[in-house]
Amino acid sequence: MSNILTVLIFFPLIAAIFGFMVNQKSIRVYGITVALAEFLLSLWLWGSYDPTNPGIQFVEKMDLIPEFGINYYLGIDGISLFIVIMSTLMTLIGIIALSVKEDLKNMIITLLFLEVAMVGVFVSLDVILFYVFWEFSLVPMLYIIGAWGGNLRLYASIKFFIYTFAGSLVMLVGILYLAYIYHATTGVWSFSLTDWYSLILPFDVQKYLFWAFFLGFAIKVPMFPFHTWLPYAHGQAPTVGSVILAAVLLKMGTYGFVRFSLPLFPDASVAYIVPVAIISIIMIIYTAMVAYAQKDIKQVIAYSSISHMGVIVLGTFAMNVEGIAGSVFLMLSHGIVSGALFLLVGVIYDRKHTKLMSEFGGLAQAMPNYATIFVVMTMASVGLPLTIGFIGEYLSLAGFFKVSPMMTIFAGTSIIIGAIYMLRVVKQTLFGPITKEENKHLPDLDAKELMALIPLVAIVVWLGVYPKPVLEPIDHSTKALVQMMHEKAQTKKAKETILVSKKVKEAK
Repeated sequence: MSNILTVLIFFPLIAAIFGFMVNQKSIRVYGITVALAEFLLSLWLWGSYDPTNPGIQFVEKMDLIPEFGINYYLGIDGISLFIVIMSTLMTLIGIIALSVKEDLKNMIITLLFLEVAMVGVFVSLDVILFYVFWEFSLVPMLYIIGAWGGNLRLYASIKFFIYTFAGSLVMLVGILYLAYIYHATTGVWSFSLTDWYSLILPFDVQKYLFWAFFLGFAIKVPMFPFHTWLPYAHGQAPTVGSVILAAVLLKMGTYGFVRFSLPLFPDASVAYIVPVAIISIIMIIYTAMVAYAQKDIKQVIAYSSISHMGVIVLGTFAMNVEGIAGSVFLMLSHGIVSGALFLLVGVIYDRKHTKLMSEFGGLAQAMPNYATIFVVMTMASVGLPLTIGFIGEYLSLAGFFKVSPMMTIFAGTSIIIGAIYMLRVVKQTLFGPITKEENKHLPDLDAKELMALIPLVAIVVWLGVYPKPVLEPIDHSTKALVQMMHEKAQTKKAKETILVSKKVKEAK
């Protein structure tokens, strides 16, 4: 299927439009069927992908506004392939686990529209097209928080929109200026990312463009000190909103660093390693300590999510294959694990309408299946070996260790602090005596909840034990990325920092 990426983008869009004609009783089955078909299409994409080819595959290109070099230009590599699959999987899981009863039809249609934007961001190679999908993703999530959120949903949704939209506007200025530079250099207009990769920019130009793109991506991650919108968004969003937000939408920022910042501005990326690393370490340690201080389980996971995203950013700016490949793998593991943890919080919230740890205790006696899955996901969250969380975290930190052992030691404290606050949650909610009489009669996971959570448990164990099927394609594309950065680097410091493996050098 030569147009598989177009199908992946527009199939949910067409299905969402037809969804308005589906009656309320059938909408859940309809939504699950559409999301399942989309997920199976993404698996077909993986099956047809050549893991030994590090370049862009499944390329589709068509003129949109040729006078300005704006094209419908799609393609994927090992870096974007699995993020697309994760996007389709978490959409499917989110719809299966939906506990929303009011206005269910509009919720499912909104999730399908959001899936269009998510897939579009990760497969777009025309920067204007990328930006359109990037901005479009704000609208469905804004609606999900604003329409189905908690008491402070309007404040949370407006704060989310203002932060992310403001960062996007600064990034748009950078995009337009970079297109102008390409036109001034070549005499033609182009917004093709692969064309822009051929530009070798002076450092004085790189540094301004680097920060323009950095601001847009950093707010989306979100990095310190732009992180304050996320706890509100998670706290007020319905469960499915938190799942999609943590699993996929935050990854747009870290994906942007890998796809744009590093290859377009290699010298600036190296020059600003230290300030970016300091911000990441503050983000890692500070939010981990804030997570420990929380009494609301959902807020613990929200701040934990920010802390883990700091490790992803740190690995990305290691500028070597281990760090970047580890950060991409950690995007996937964080998406799976954080998504599952938010689902698990949603389960007990639906039963008791509270997220305070003090309202629980001894749940393992009443809900053994729930407790088992919660413990598995907690172990993955803290990076226990043989779980999916260990691989990406280890590679990210190992990659940055080559840049700065001391900074890596500070960043590594997140593993210890993370274990402390997550085990505290497990202890206070699952074990010990049952502290509330009504908790003795809480029902365990039902069939719908098991159907959503068991696949995530299987992925956590499978990719923790045998990550090669995913890590190998990521590794090949990362090597090509690092090689391109090394060749484009102009300063001596950048040449020495961007490490190319000996095998790549020998092949050349």
